[in-house]
Amino acid sequence: SKQKCFKPWSYIPNGIMPIFWRVVYWTSQFLTWILLPFMQSYARSGGFSITGKIKTALIENAIYYGTYLLIFGAFLIYVAVNPNFNLQWNQLQTIGIAAANTWGLFLLVLLLGYGLVEIPRSHWNGAKRGYLLMKTYFKAAKLMTEKADAEENLEDIMEEVRKVSESIKYNHPLRKCVDTILKKCPTEYQERMGRNMDDYEDFDERQNSYPSEKSLVKLHKQVIYSVQRHRRTQVQWEILLEQAFYLEDVAKNETSATRQFVHTFRSREPENKIIQYFYTPTVEWYWECLLRPWFYRVLAVVLATFSVIVVWSECTFFSTKPVLSLFAVFIQLAEKTYNYIYIEMACFLTIFFLSICVYSTVFRIRVFNYYYLASHHQTDAYSLLFSGM
Repeated sequence: SKQKCFKPWSYIPNGIMPIFWRVVYWTSQFLTWILLPFMQSYARSGGFSITGKIKTALIENAIYYGTYLLIFGAFLIYVAVNPNFNLQWNQLQTIGIAAANTWGLFLLVLLLGYGLVEIPRSHWNGAKRGYLLMKTYFKAAKLMTEKADAEENLEDIMEEVRKVSESIKYNHPLRKCVDTILKKCPTEYQERMGRNMDDYEDFDERQNSYPSEKSLVKLHKQVIYSVQRHRRTQVQWEILLEQAFYLEDVAKNETSATRQFVHTFRSREPENKIIQYFYTPTVEWYWECLLRPWFYRVLAVVLATFSVIVVWSECTFFSTKPVLSLFAVFIQLAEKTYNYIYIEMACFLTIFFLSICVYSTVFRIRVFNYYYLASHHQTDAYSLLFSGM
């Protein structure tokens, strides 16, 4: 007798998914091509008012999209003049959607391909203490150079701010703009400039050496970027030092006869009393020195197996007789028993692993020092919006 198929609680009726797809697709298009680029320009602007920032963002996006419209207009003129083409509006819309999807799939293949290899490899290397320590030393040397460059750049920008602050006095029309710039400066620089400024000296309208509002907008933009970069390198340097000290402690404690983990430097963050009660120095020694490397190796093997299954299934996706894709085999086995929960869990875990591979690559992308994602809330707004696009 055939097994009765019950309608699952999460069943979606016909007609809902196409509507849901249109909402998600066109919302994503609106965010990617209109809203997020505008917000990028707005966040990067050095304007002193909301109106000024909006104006700057509109001008930048008008130049950006004007170039696209020029290329697209030339294409339309070519299609209209050429008698061999007879494209309707629906066909042009289809071409545009296909081009956008092709670009998205191209990026997806690049990001996914890197993540499928890098995630298992990083976990396998995570079990090698010596490798991690040498890699941390290399990162520290690289970050030290970036940190020194950020400090030097901040000093140069602060010197320009000091000159502007001394030239534009308290009753100058642009003094409010200067005060806005000073508020974005670090506290020590604000105090230093405040001591050297004479508030009782009036400005002379006959002088022509005063900076313009346009130059102040540019300086404001430079101050925001340099302060953010300086703060980010400082925080990352402290985190990297803690990581290096931790790896050095692990190397020292591996040969400990007492089998109790001893820290050279205690963490500045207060420890949870419950965690401190269960996670004793002995438990910490067994976990850090014995169990954790093997846990990372086993996890790396599991992730590598998932990566191989994904690659194999992608290569054999179009083979229906016989079915060679392992994911398709798992789904078909669940279909025979009408196990809807198993089907949902299999799809969820598969998409979850693919998403981890893709987004972990996004987190590693770094284009010079212009934009990249930094940990501990040190990512600037422009980098966040770029990654969102």
